[in-house]
Order: sequence, then structure tokens, then C-alpha cells
Amino acid sequence: MSQSASSVILIRPTGFGYDPETAASNDFQQRMPVDDARRSAAEEFDGLIEALRQCGIGITVRDPIDSKAPNGVFPNNWFSTHADGSLVLYPMLTPSRRAERDPNLARVLEAEAFTVRQTLDFSGWEHHGLILEGTGSLVLDRVKRRAYVCLSPRTTETALNAWCEQLGYTPVAFTATMDGRINGAPVYHTNVVMGIGEKWALVCFDAMPYPAERQELEEELAKSGREVIAFSLPQLYQFVGNALELRAQLNFIFLSETAFHALKPHQRIALERHARLIPVAVPTIEAIGGGSVRCMIAENFLSKA
Repeated sequence: MSQSASSVILIRPTGFGYDPETAASNDFQQRMPVDDARRSAAEEFDGLIEALRQCGIGITVRDPIDSKAPNGVFPNNWFSTHADGSLVLYPMLTPSRRAERDPNLARVLEAEAFTVRQTLDFSGWEHHGLILEGTGSLVLDRVKRRAYVCLSPRTTETALNAWCEQLGYTPVAFTATMDGRINGAPVYHTNVVMGIGEKWALVCFDAMPYPAERQELEEELAKSGREVIAFSLPQLYQFVGNALELRAQLNFIFLSETAFHALKPHQRIALERHARLIPVAVPTIEAIGGGSVRCMIAENFLSKA
């Protein structure tokens, strides 16, 4: 079992744009007067592909099933893959995101020689108000089988517990808000609050208003043996937590240029002890889509036949 994938799946941003449906629960999204948003998003997407290729990461690139999907560039929310051969489909909060699910994905991956042993389709939960948006909601310790989750309209506790029971994970749930206050707006996805690699964890404890939950999270990460690197609320707004470790001959941490430049020297040094940092420029996707580099990458843990 590995924490870091060596292959990824990306979806082209053909319909990229501001989505008022998702903006209701995502404070990062901005309605901006960008004349050529789709062209800029396509160029940023191509830049990520080139960075992945330069590092030797395997890539599967797909056109979205809905060519007009404004959030199609963030595929990790509607599906995840697992080393046991499972492909998991998730219940999404908004209709615009539910339209992104591709019923042919398993066949596409099998055509590329990946082994899909089973498809676990939890998408029907959304009709009962049970929402869990993939590895946006779930920051997974795949080795220790822990699912770190901040609860929000996009991540309900009942769905989390049911998923953990099905997949054999232990949930570690907490509250995180945009201003760190009890009554603040919930952070929409966990992978903005924290990210974990094989030997490191980035966490914004300042976003967690309950001391007991902070302590539980610190203890769980300490038990996992990772170096914990805390970052601040202002850095949360710069997507510092939205980082993902991938592996080829070396281990790499992919993050946006925005996040890279927001890192303090001691944080950068700490991360570089474990992997090489790969900053990628995605300012349009961050500003209008409200997600960053990690959100653009769906890890592929399936084995090849």
C-alpha cells in the first residue's frame, strides 16, 4: 500500500467558468471579469500536464462527459480509485456537479489496461441529503486507513461514516471555518484545510475553532509518524493546504505558484526534506473555480494488467 500515486487522471476544462451553484458553499470562488477565462484555464491545464510529464507521472486525460460543466476540471470530487481495484463514485451537492459523472469511466480505464475490480456507486446518497465529494471531502491516509474530514454542506457526517464502514477506514472528523470562529462559514472541502503525503502533513489548525478537535487531529497525525507543518488562515486563502504528493523515480509535491510563494521559508524547507516541490501556475482556475492544483488531480491507484 502506498500513500502516493504514480499515475493520475485529468479532465479538460472545456466548459470552465464561474458557477453560482457551487459558489454558494465555496468562499474561494470569485465572479471576475475575465474575457478569456476558458482559454486561460486551458493554458493552465496544459501547464499542469507538462509539469506532470516532466516528473514522469503517468497521465490519463479525458474530455468531460458534459462539455459545458463549469467545474469539470476538478474530477477528484466525483470519483476516486483505490489499490484494491475499486472505483468509487460520490454523491455531489449541486446538480451542476452531478452532471460531471462519467458512466463510461471504468471502461475507459480498462481500455488503458488498468484493472477495475469493482465500482462502488454512492451517488444515490445525494437524493437523501447525504453528500461526500470525493478526495475534496476526504483527505486519506491510505496506509493507516484514516479519513480526515472537515464537515460542511459538501461533507455530511452520515455519508462519511457510511463510506468509512464500506471502505474500511476510521473517520477523523472536525470543524473548520473560513475565519476560525465557531459561527464562521465552513471551509467547503477538507483538502483546502490540510494535505498529507508519505512523511508530511500540512494543516491549518487556525481554521479549527474547537481545541479538542485540534488536539485529536494532532494526535492522529503524530501517531502516523508524519512531520506536521502548520500554516495560517491567510495562507489557507492562498491554497497552501491544497498540495498533493505523487511519485515516480522521486517523490514530488504538486502545488500552485500562489501556494508556493505563500509558503514561509521554514515551511518550504520542511516540505523539501520529504519531496521536491513542483509549483504550477493556475491563477484563473483558482480565482474563478475556487480550487487549486490538488483539486485538478484525481490519483490513479489502479494496477495495470
